[in-house]
Amino acid sequence: MIGDALTRRAQELAAKDAPFVVATVVRVQRPSSVEPGNVGLVQVDGTIEGFIGGVCAQHSVRLHALETIDSGMPLLLRILPDGPEEIIREEGAVTVTNPCLSGGAIEVFLEPVLPAPRVLVAGDSPIVAALRSLGPEVGLSVVAAQDITDGVLTPTAGDLALVVATHGNDEIATLRAGLEARVRYVGLVASRRRGGAVIEELRADGVAEELLEALDTPAGLDIGARTPAEVALAIIARIIAVRRSGFEPDRTGAPVTAVDPICGMTVVIAAETPSLEHDAGTVYFCCAGCRRTFEERRELARSDR
Repeated sequence: MIGDALTRRAQELAAKDAPFVVATVVRVQRPSSVEPGNVGLVQVDGTIEGFIGGVCAQHSVRLHALETIDSGMPLLLRILPDGPEEIIREEGAVTVTNPCLSGGAIEVFLEPVLPAPRVLVAGDSPIVAALRSLGPEVGLSVVAAQDITDGVLTPTAGDLALVVATHGNDEIATLRAGLEARVRYVGLVASRRRGGAVIEELRADGVAEELLEALDTPAGLDIGARTPAEVALAIIARIIAVRRSGFEPDRTGAPVTAVDPICGMTVVIAAETPSLEHDAGTVYFCCAGCRRTFEERRELARSDR
């Protein structure tokens, strides 16, 4: 069970819109220092708060917790002390062999807690009102200019979508900002004829052709929508399709991994990861034991020369 301190910490991270994973130990085989119900929080930089097992187990939890942040889907992680070298993946579960595990098998449920994807909407119309109403129902954070203190929408690459329904008011500047920020979905609410004219205006304004190809106008799926609510539904459906499509998230600055040369385990490189300088490079290990074994083998190889 998650304690009061971790509960408060989870609330702090959620309030900051910081993604994290709740890692809950659900089953253990003896001997083991961890117990069912132990909980940890895993952040995007690999930091683990709470206790979910020893150092070796933590590497596996950290690695696969980051996967759930990318996918947005929960995962049951099984960590075995012996078994096949390859990772076994099933729907909703992954099994890894960790030969350095000091105790028995451990099963950990990894549940990502992610901020709602941000959808920017420009304009003040019934369609925008419908978008603001429908978006939260499907897990989207819809932000309009009127929700911001200075009233200025500033698209970023982290935004899921930008929908412009300003009917000619500052739409060129807003569309250009969204396209150049490479927001995943940029849609213009307009007729096909006016949408084509806007594209030509953007082209004349120097917007790159590859960016213009990403502009969706008329915005939304073609479902024969007529009312503002139906148009908003069509747009939301398009945004959901984009969100769920194959997409490699931007992991810039995320922890990198290395393979322990002794046990073959994949470890996330962090400040506390055991390491050694070797042949003008850095070698990383899952634990001090593997590092010690590496050092012993290296010294033995040197003495045999």
